[in-house]
Amino acid sequence: MPEEPDRDVYRAPPSRTPKTELTNPLYLVDQIFRVVVDAPVTAWREWIERQHAKNKFYYYHRNFRRVPDYTECLEDDYICYYEAEMQWKRDKLVDRQIVRIIQERMGACKQREGPSYLENCAAELQHFKEVTKAYDDRYGELGGLGTARKCLMKQKHRMIKERKEAKAAAEAH
Repeated sequence: MPEEPDRDVYRAPPSRTPKTELTNPLYLVDQIFRVVVDAPVTAWREWIERQHAKNKFYYYHRNFRRVPDYTECLEDDYICYYEAEMQWKRDKLVDRQIVRIIQERMGACKQREGPSYLENCAAELQHFKEVTKAYDDRYGELGGLGTARKCLMKQKHRMIKERKEAKAAAEAH
């Protein structure tokens, strides 16, 4: 048996109302809306999309080139100082995010393991301690207004202190 009846064999009775779209007021409102509102908006959007397709702009994952370190800048090269300062700030933000990620991993392990997290999350805990110590060694005690120059001076003082301690330990033996 065919799915649709044959129109020639089974003719439909004529309808009493004429089939014109103008008799339906919703059709008229719909057509006016399409012409007045939808068509211009669609044309405008397609034009904008064509313009964006010509000029692709990637606004995420910007890759900055590595600039010389603060120690490599020449004297009175203020542009190099500025670039080194901006590089230091980016490095600080990256290091801060690394610490946060490791902290989140440790917290997730702690949550997952419950009271026995000290035994089961020892690797994560040790990694977190190492990362926070390295971050604190580099950026700790600089304050909110820390700069690349202050960080370099802190590193210099730490190295001098370590040399003095190593020299004192060698003399004691």
